[in-house]
Amino acid sequence: MKEGKIPYFVHMKDDSFFAFAGLYDRWTDSEGKGLFTFTIITTKANPLMEKIHDRMPVILKSSDENLWLGKEPLNEADRTRLLVPYPSRPLEAFEVSTEVNSPVNDSEGLIKPIRLERR
Repeated sequence: MKEGKIPYFVHMKDDSFFAFAGLYDRWTDSEGKGLFTFTIITTKANPLMEKIHDRMPVILKSSDENLWLGKEPLNEADRTRLLVPYPSRPLEAFEVSTEVNSPVNDSEGLIKPIRLERR
C-alpha cells in the first residue's frame, strides 16, 4: 500500500485549456512592502473528483471567463451559477508518478499514467 498523497493528472479529455476561478489582491504589509496574494476558489467535488478529494477548483466554462474577469462585482445569481462543480464528463484524471513533486524533474513523462497497484 502506498503512503502519502497520490498525485493525479487532471485535464480535459480533448486537451483543451481551461481556467480556474481565482482571486488576487495587492496589499501593503506592516513594513510597507507591497505583496501580491492569490487563491483558487474551490467547490464540492464532482463524481470524478470525489474519488480523489472532497473538493475541487472551480473550473470556468470558456463562455464565462470574461464575466469572471469583468471589472464589476458579480451579482448573487452569477456567483451561484459559476461557483459549482464542473461536469465530470469532459474531464479525465489518472495517477502519475510522485516524481512530479520535485521541481528538478521536467519531462512529458511526468504526466503519463502509471500502472495502478491493487490497494
